[in-house]
Amino acid sequence: MQNLAKYLRRFVGGLLLTSFLIIAVNIIVLVVIMSKQTPSIYPWRTAEEVLEALTLVKNEYVLAEEVEEALKRDGAWAIYIDNNTQEVVWQTDNLPESIPKSFSLSAVAQLTRGYLDGYPTFTGEGEKGLVVLGYPKDRFWKHMWPSWDYSFIANFPKMLLAVFFINLGMLFIIYLVANTQLLRSIKPITNGIQTLPTGEPVYIKEKGLLAEIASNINRTSEILQEQKIQLRRKENARANWIAGVSHDIRTPLSVVMGYGAQLSEDASLKEEHRQKAKVIVKQSKRMKSLINDLNLASKLEYNMQPVNLAQENLVALTRQVVVDFMNLDLDSKYPIEWETDEDFAFCPVMVDKELLKRAISNLLQNSMNHNEQGCTIYVRVEAAVAKGLVTIADNGVGVSEEELNKLNNTPHYLICDENTTEQRHGLGLLIVKQILAAHQGTVTLGHSSYGGFAVELSLPLLT
Repeated sequence: MQNLAKYLRRFVGGLLLTSFLIIAVNIIVLVVIMSKQTPSIYPWRTAEEVLEALTLVKNEYVLAEEVEEALKRDGAWAIYIDNNTQEVVWQTDNLPESIPKSFSLSAVAQLTRGYLDGYPTFTGEGEKGLVVLGYPKDRFWKHMWPSWDYSFIANFPKMLLAVFFINLGMLFIIYLVANTQLLRSIKPITNGIQTLPTGEPVYIKEKGLLAEIASNINRTSEILQEQKIQLRRKENARANWIAGVSHDIRTPLSVVMGYGAQLSEDASLKEEHRQKAKVIVKQSKRMKSLINDLNLASKLEYNMQPVNLAQENLVALTRQVVVDFMNLDLDSKYPIEWETDEDFAFCPVMVDKELLKRAISNLLQNSMNHNEQGCTIYVRVEAAVAKGLVTIADNGVGVSEEELNKLNNTPHYLICDENTTEQRHGLGLLIVKQILAAHQGTVTLGHSSYGGFAVELSLPLLT
């Protein structure tokens, strides 16, 4: 809604600015038009020009030819009234017959101010007489009472400004009234659009100016809800299938492992057969581990695995896992170097202890599984800005850039290659990523500074 309010403010501001510019442009155009037209049709000046061009020759008045031609072009007529006799002593040839030849003072006052027999008249005053210039009846309109109150003139700028703002206010009110229905329709539309990404159902009343848009949003929400239901069903079916298969495999697998162990220790068998039995036991253990990992990965993916958070010391927790692995490495094929600063003994984090131990164990086992010839594993715990870091690296065979890119970007956890007899990177690392995601942490895969593989776990520190 903030974006909508911002849009409306811009729209209203643009409307007001546009209205102001339109009014200003109209005033400027009006002034320009009046300034262009007034001098060219100024009849009072023409009457004075007629008076100046009128000369007395042998007791008769004669008008200059150019002025007379100008009057004919305008369709105007003219008379000259003597001051003493108040009689018309000169006239143009096109003088209408209805125009009198003598005038009283009141008639002179009338024609000076307004009209004569419906003709708009204009005068030019001379020493001996008065020139009266008449134009066609539809040429000019005369304001006959041009008197103004001085207070009105003094307050005219204020009145003009008041009228201007009143007009703007009226425009704004008209805009609000005309768009009230639209504004009421926009609010539920925007609320619905903002709700769609959350996955919540949306319903907007399909009425008003935006009924079609509301209908489309409702249909979209129904489709998304249906897809959500179908996806949940598929996820539940997949999780249930994995859990069922894992449960059903455990029993026959235990039998295989039991008989395999017996055969591998049976002295009556040939050494070759006992070695094959050991391979069966080894691969059975691997299969059991994969089944457990698959089941855990499924539970983490669908949030079926409870995460019991409690405050733990990341240094002590990591050291405990490292010690357990060191005790299992009886032939010292995978020595572990503890690189954590001795002065750094406490790193508080809120985690599920068993899940985090599983993540660290997976990484240690990962280094062992991919370095059959043995390697040194380096473990370091440290604190960064608001983060606790656990780094597990080795100096083994490492991974190529292509393999590292697959580990970082492959959307699933099954990574196959030609070596199908040994456990691969993938499922174990997926579980590590899922465990860290459940703790709002991150996993960074890369090359070790010792030449092998390295993984960094990052967890939020308790403040």
